[in-house]
Amino acid sequence: MDEEELYRIRLDLALECSGLDLWENDLLTGEVIFGLDRVFSDLGYDSEESAAFVDDIFGLMHPDDKPAVEQALADHLAARTERYYSEFRIRAKSGAWVWYANYGKIVDREGDEPGHRFTGVSFNLDIKKRQEAELKALNEKLRKQNALLERMNAELHALSISDSLTGIYNRRHLLQTGEDEFMRARRLKHELALLLIDIDWFKRVNDTLGHVAGDHVICAVADCCSRGTRAHVDTVGRIGGEEFAIVLPEVGLAQALDLANRLRRDVAAQPVAVSSKETVSVTISTGVATLSPECESFHDLMVRSDRALYRAKDTGRNRVCGPVSSS
Repeated sequence: MDEEELYRIRLDLALECSGLDLWENDLLTGEVIFGLDRVFSDLGYDSEESAAFVDDIFGLMHPDDKPAVEQALADHLAARTERYYSEFRIRAKSGAWVWYANYGKIVDREGDEPGHRFTGVSFNLDIKKRQEAELKALNEKLRKQNALLERMNAELHALSISDSLTGIYNRRHLLQTGEDEFMRARRLKHELALLLIDIDWFKRVNDTLGHVAGDHVICAVADCCSRGTRAHVDTVGRIGGEEFAIVLPEVGLAQALDLANRLRRDVAAQPVAVSSKETVSVTISTGVATLSPECESFHDLMVRSDRALYRAKDTGRNRVCGPVSSS
């Protein structure tokens, strides 16, 4: 056995072990010197069928893949790429589409000489492509599941901080926000105001019109407070029964009193539909307090606002009172 034959045996063994099929084309004559025997065999074609197709591999190629393959070939033949590489599907004898890849180079190109010996290898990509497709599908499924989970978490969070009847913030969230705003205002030496609001004579509404009507009234007042305050700045919450609170960052006493009186007038001017045929008019009383050196916690601010609220109710309701009685 001479060295050339030994080299050929070694090359065939290496190609067989690596799953590669060697090919070579003569670009001057268009002759297919050798190659693609293993590819056609793997695709189910016999030797005669292989011979019929080897000169026109594009005849078996998936039409969607042809433009990219042709472009890769053109780029290499024009010396725009150092090596040629393309991926494509070939139709097996069974009719199935099987993924393959080509990797090659014009091996005798020198300088400005174009060369004509185009040599390379083909190898099966089908398992890799199927795994990629499965992984892509799995990632898409995970993406959708994560998006659903995030949406559900957001909804759960919204439910955990919202009042179920009115949709505004609940007592727990309002108190937490109040504590946070109190600490921030103290640290930065900024203003902070708090309104405590109570629906006047609410028990009469429940006793005469029923609890459903009472719920309509509570929702109407909550909506009025939400519409009358700054979105994403002020915090409006229901802290119990017919009582509400509004935390107002960066707001002083005069501005807080003006807002409270505006809300009082808006509520009084808007009859509430409690059934398809009946409306009821209600009023509110409001206590206003602002941050002062005596306040050591948000609780202290709540106490000051609560005392102002009781003064508003004791002096006739449908009123606004601050640290010093105001109307």
